Amino acid sequence: MTTGTPPPSPSRRGRFGGRGLPPLRYTGRWHNQPPVWLEGRAALEYLRLVRHPVFAGAGVQPGGGRPVLLIPGFMAGDSSLSVMRSWLLRFGYRVELPGLVFNVRYSELVARKITVRLLKLNGWLGRRVTIVGHSRGGLLAKVVADRHPSAVERVITLGSPLGDPYDIHPITMAGVRLAHALNMLRYAHGASVEQSFLRELEAPPRVPLTSIYSRSDGIVHWQACLRPEAECLEVDGSHVGLGVNLQVYRLLARLLAYPNGAATEEGGSRPSGPTAAEN
Repeated sequence: MTTGTPPPSPSRRGRFGGRGLPPLRYTGRWHNQPPVWLEGRAALEYLRLVRHPVFAGAGVQPGGGRPVLLIPGFMAGDSSLSVMRSWLLRFGYRVELPGLVFNVRYSELVARKITVRLLKLNGWLGRRVTIVGHSRGGLLAKVVADRHPSAVERVITLGSPLGDPYDIHPITMAGVRLAHALNMLRYAHGASVEQSFLRELEAPPRVPLTSIYSRSDGIVHWQACLRPEAECLEVDGSHVGLGVNLQVYRLLARLLAYPNGAATEEGGSRPSGPTAAEN
């Protein structure tokens, strides 16, 4: 295991922030990406999780009512994080979901919905909230937390391209194009509506930020998940399966129990190897 987070390449961070969406000629990352069929591992990852003692509570500290807000990824809904929610509830965490059925609307619209849930949870309990976001959910979590740092304990992202939100598989990029077309029809706004959100995403975080990523992620390129300001922890597994990944749960057990402490252990390691600029 090595320490130190390689910073994202300046040529990648913010490269589309000025226009809100990549030009049409950009179709996603075609090279140096694990085969997308490896995403089929998610079912096996779930079976491995539920058979492991950590799922039954081994080494998991009581939550003590600490609030956690879970945010699903792109084209997913609250139900995609139901296993994680049930696991956290069993150990005494106060867990909420943002009420998303299909996470495809413009970022600002979804962020407003998340903000309402965050501030209500913070107000009800009088305690800072930890936000856990999967994929696009992590991008939304980072921006919402920066807008309301007094309400947030920390942000934990799972496979979220914090360094470049469009460094993704072509299939996912096609989904982004489709979502944009549907949003244009519904809200009559162009891609420029995302500019402000992307600028906030690129800004330094105002709360502690942990990025959990996998080099074998078939959807988001792993180096896009790295930020120099974040604690970046590596696990092994699929992108889709990060919500049911055993190593992720081990890390969550430590991050949530000790929000101001380091979480690196056998379940996760810090990044090593070439930086994004060298790819």
